[in-house]
Amino acid sequence: MSKIYSPASIKTFFNEIYALLKSSEDNKSGWFEFSKINSLKNLSKYEIKEFLANFDFIDIIKGNYNINYLKIDKIQFVMESIQILNLDLKFVSELLDYSGFEQLIHLILLKNNYKVLNNFRFSDKSNFKIETAQKRYEIDVIGINKKFVLLIDAKQWKRKDSYSSMNKAANLQYQRVIALKKNPDAFSKLIQNLLGINTDLKHYLPFNLIPMMVTLEDNTNKISDNQVPLVSIYFFNNFLQELERYSNYYRSIKIRKINVQKKLL
Repeated sequence: MSKIYSPASIKTFFNEIYALLKSSEDNKSGWFEFSKINSLKNLSKYEIKEFLANFDFIDIIKGNYNINYLKIDKIQFVMESIQILNLDLKFVSELLDYSGFEQLIHLILLKNNYKVLNNFRFSDKSNFKIETAQKRYEIDVIGINKKFVLLIDAKQWKRKDSYSSMNKAANLQYQRVIALKKNPDAFSKLIQNLLGINTDLKHYLPFNLIPMMVTLEDNTNKISDNQVPLVSIYFFNNFLQELERYSNYYRSIKIRKINVQKKLL
């Protein structure tokens, strides 16, 4: 085996990428010069191309004046760091901004066979004459698997944040789910977006809606006063795998019927 493919070399390469991204948080493009990565300096162009082909998070992009750059996808880098090096997810996810953190949650849901939708907006369907007077809501990430519908508020909170702040945010998330239940048309639209319009929804009823929060760091408290789960991104994968077993401990809202294209199921 070539030395560049040894576990030690790959670990060094990933650590260099991490340090590069950490020191370049304002670099929105994700483009970097080859010279920034020591692991690649003594390799030929062919060896570099062959080596980088093993990783989905990095591409060679031709820039101006025929100069090649490395383009790095932060979210994909986080995922591959976990899979290849077993790095602490909490450690590498700090590289991500708010939208990247949401996308990381999205990818973890996908890997656990969930259908996923980000940034779902709806109103509370209040009986106001003026539509804009209705209260508006947004749910960061929604995932559905079997009868479980997870409605996630993504928070990049640090350990210093108080339990009272988390508890307040968790209760607000619960209220968003209540508002969604009160708007059957919005819920119908959500389910069709997630599952497709031709899906036989009878097999999913009743839907079990679980409001929850996913945070950057782990906290002592795992559940709010209102039984809304507070899950660190580090434990999120485990949470998904054990959800069916422990779901009775969490606050949930059941929806037993749904209107689809004016047909009641």
